[in-house]
Amino acid sequence: MHILTVIGARPQFVKAAVLSRYLRDNPSLGIKEMLVHTGQHYDANMSDVFFKEMDIPHPDVNLHLGSGTHGKMTGAMLEGIESLLLEKKPDALLVYGDTNSTLAGALAASKLLVPVIHVEAGLRSFMMAMPEEQNRRLTDHLSTFLFCPTKTAVKNLEAEGIIDCDKGQKPTSDKKRVRMTGDIMYEASLYYRAHNNVKIDDKDFILLTIHRQENTDNIGRLSSIVKAINALSDERFIFPVHPRTRKILALNNLSFGSHVKLIDPIGYFEMIAYEENCKCVLTDSGGVQKEAFFFEKPCVTMRDSTEWVELVESGWNTLTGADEQKIIKSVRDVKRPLVVPTLYGKGNCADQICKILMK
Repeated sequence: MHILTVIGARPQFVKAAVLSRYLRDNPSLGIKEMLVHTGQHYDANMSDVFFKEMDIPHPDVNLHLGSGTHGKMTGAMLEGIESLLLEKKPDALLVYGDTNSTLAGALAASKLLVPVIHVEAGLRSFMMAMPEEQNRRLTDHLSTFLFCPTKTAVKNLEAEGIIDCDKGQKPTSDKKRVRMTGDIMYEASLYYRAHNNVKIDDKDFILLTIHRQENTDNIGRLSSIVKAINALSDERFIFPVHPRTRKILALNNLSFGSHVKLIDPIGYFEMIAYEENCKCVLTDSGGVQKEAFFFEKPCVTMRDSTEWVELVESGWNTLTGADEQKIIKSVRDVKRPLVVPTLYGKGNCADQICKILMK
């Protein structure tokens, strides 16, 4: 089996690190992978460092497409991936998550009747205004193999008419194979924390991330978030700043107090070291919500909804939106729940995916 895997952003590098390593370490499976990097995250601190430190196979192809508007970016990716599919003729195309790279890959493959494999299928925030929600929904409906991280994800697909085909039927774009395989980022967390040599001496701080478009592109929301964090001056924050977020803050004359330490984007090992040592997390990221839970750290999420509803229901995550007072109160009231539920599988996602594909 020859699979063309499309990646383009930090969360996808983390996920690909697990599955690509598994394929490389198990050649007897007979699955050959071609790794294609769209260049969606092109900054060295957002891209190159992950391949180096996580021992991800260097991409066979880098499209070097960089940033741009959603339409321009997705269209360029679509054209580039389509050319590769026509040239390489893989048996399937694999995508992760919900980025523009994900949608472009799924569209290019489905138009050419190449089966699409979607890892992390079935997630829903139920906010179609989010580009990520549009990407994940469209990708799911274009996919043949849908590998879900949670039971909730499977139920979300069922509600949209995406159900597992009968065992006797061959999966196609219309007859889909839906399986709950657990969360591939949980598997990454288990593996890389055991191989992490990065040490963080600091302990009593809140880890902060802000990059979601619904917050950064809405100055009212972003201003409210900054005000809330500045009001929490008795806390200490460490904030790895996405380059785009840093630019928007500067353009709008928004700044933080001295209790907030702004640092450049960091690699995966450094990030999980901060997550392991912080007292809690304040974020608008999808992946960081889960990573906080993996390290048993309570999380406050500055979004109106989340695709990881299990974390909210179990008390590990609190949604505040961009409401200044809700953010302040939630951070002040944050506490670690007593129960750590099993939500994301057993940490053998890559093995399950490969066994299902080989069948």
